Amino acid sequence: MALSVTKNKLINEINLLPEDKLGEVYNFIHYFRLGTEKTNKSDNNILSFSGSWEDMDDEKFDDYLSDISERRNKAFSSRGR
Repeated sequence: MALSVTKNKLINEINLLPEDKLGEVYNFIHYFRLGTEKTNKSDNNILSFSGSWEDMDDEKFDDYLSDISERRNKAFSSRGR
């Protein structure tokens, strides 16, 4: 099976690294990969909430969205931009 161009480039760069730096690169790649796996799993968990508000009437839903907006504005108004 042929490696992708990007994977070949990565392997070539890794081969050019000094031996004492390989542990750092491994840790970076390993934890990066673990982070992407967690992200994918949490995306599936979020989807389980789809349709949660479908039985809420429009007026209550609009009030809910307004409340969220107000709370976010209050929470982040003290931050400098």
